[in-house]
Amino acid sequence: MYRQILPAYLPGHKILVTLSGLAEIILGVALCFAATKDLAIYGIIGMLTFFLPVHFHMLFNEKASMGLPRWMLFWRIPLQFALMFWAYLYLPF
Repeated sequence: MYRQILPAYLPGHKILVTLSGLAEIILGVALCFAATKDLAIYGIIGMLTFFLPVHFHMLFNEKASMGLPRWMLFWRIPLQFALMFWAYLYLPF
Protein backbone atom coordinates (compact mmCIF):
# COMPACT_ATOMS: atom_id res chain seq x y z
CA MET A 1 0.00 0.00 0.00
CA TYR A 2 2.75 2.48 0.92
CA ARG A 3 4.79 1.80 -2.22
CA GLN A 4 2.05 3.19 -4.47
CA ILE A 5 2.11 6.59 -2.76
CA LEU A 6 5.83 7.18 -3.35
CA PRO A 7 6.74 9.46 -6.26
CA ALA A 8 8.26 7.69 -9.27
CA TYR A 9 11.50 9.71 -9.01
CA LEU A 10 12.35 7.95 -5.73
CA PRO A 11 14.22 4.70 -6.42
CA GLY A 12 13.67 1.41 -4.60
CA HIS A 13 10.16 1.85 -3.26
CA LYS A 14 10.16 -1.48 -1.44
CA ILE A 15 13.39 -0.81 0.45
CA LEU A 16 12.34 2.80 1.21
CA VAL A 17 9.07 1.61 2.76
CA THR A 18 10.89 -1.06 4.77
CA LEU A 19 13.58 1.33 5.99
CA SER A 20 11.09 4.05 6.91
CA GLY A 21 9.03 1.55 8.89
CA LEU A 22 12.10 0.34 10.76
CA ALA A 23 13.19 3.92 11.40
CA GLU A 24 9.75 4.77 12.83
CA ILE A 25 9.97 1.83 15.24
CA ILE A 26 13.55 2.62 16.27
CA LEU A 27 12.79 6.32 16.76
CA GLY A 28 9.68 5.51 18.76
CA VAL A 29 11.66 3.26 21.09
CA ALA A 30 14.47 5.84 21.31
CA LEU A 31 11.96 8.41 22.59
CA CYS A 32 11.53 6.28 25.72
CA PHE A 33 15.11 6.79 26.91
CA ALA A 34 16.56 10.07 28.15
CA ALA A 35 19.93 9.35 26.53
CA THR A 36 18.43 9.03 23.03
CA LYS A 37 15.30 11.21 23.26
CA ASP A 38 16.76 14.34 21.65
CA LEU A 39 18.36 12.40 18.80
CA ALA A 40 15.05 10.61 18.22
CA ILE A 41 13.23 13.94 18.04
CA TYR A 42 15.64 15.20 15.38
CA GLY A 43 15.15 11.92 13.53
CA ILE A 44 11.37 12.27 13.68
CA ILE A 45 11.55 15.83 12.35
CA GLY A 46 13.82 14.57 9.55
CA MET A 47 11.41 11.78 8.67
CA LEU A 48 8.45 14.14 8.63
CA THR A 49 10.44 16.39 6.28
CA PHE A 50 11.29 13.42 4.07
CA PHE A 51 7.59 12.46 3.90
CA LEU A 52 6.48 15.92 2.64
CA PRO A 53 7.01 15.11 -1.07
CA VAL A 54 4.84 12.03 -0.61
CA HIS A 55 1.96 14.19 0.62
CA PHE A 56 2.30 16.53 -2.37
CA HIS A 57 2.48 13.53 -4.69
CA MET A 58 -0.73 12.12 -3.18
CA LEU A 59 -2.44 15.50 -3.57
CA PHE A 60 -1.62 15.83 -7.28
CA ASN A 61 -1.66 12.17 -8.40
CA GLU A 62 -5.06 10.47 -8.49
CA LYS A 63 -3.65 6.94 -8.33
CA ALA A 64 -1.45 7.78 -5.33
CA SER A 65 -4.35 9.49 -3.52
CA MET A 66 -5.83 6.07 -2.67
CA GLY A 67 -9.32 7.51 -3.07
CA LEU A 68 -8.94 9.89 -0.13
CA PRO A 69 -10.90 13.16 -0.40
CA ARG A 70 -8.89 16.04 -1.82
CA TRP A 71 -9.58 18.22 1.24
CA MET A 72 -8.03 15.58 3.47
CA LEU A 73 -4.96 15.29 1.24
CA PHE A 74 -4.58 19.08 1.30
CA TRP A 75 -4.78 19.37 5.09
CA ARG A 76 -2.19 16.64 5.60
CA ILE A 77 0.49 19.09 4.42
CA PRO A 78 0.01 21.75 7.14
CA LEU A 79 -0.52 18.92 9.62
CA GLN A 80 2.95 17.64 8.73
CA PHE A 81 4.44 21.04 9.64
CA ALA A 82 2.42 21.11 12.87
CA LEU A 83 3.79 17.68 13.80
CA MET A 84 7.34 18.88 13.12
CA PHE A 85 6.78 21.91 15.36
CA TRP A 86 5.22 19.74 18.06
CA ALA A 87 8.26 17.46 18.06
CA TYR A 88 10.55 20.52 18.14
CA LEU A 89 8.81 21.76 21.30
CA TYR A 90 10.11 18.70 23.18
CA LEU A 91 13.76 19.63 22.56
CA PRO A 92 15.52 21.19 25.54
CA PHE A 93 16.52 24.85 25.16
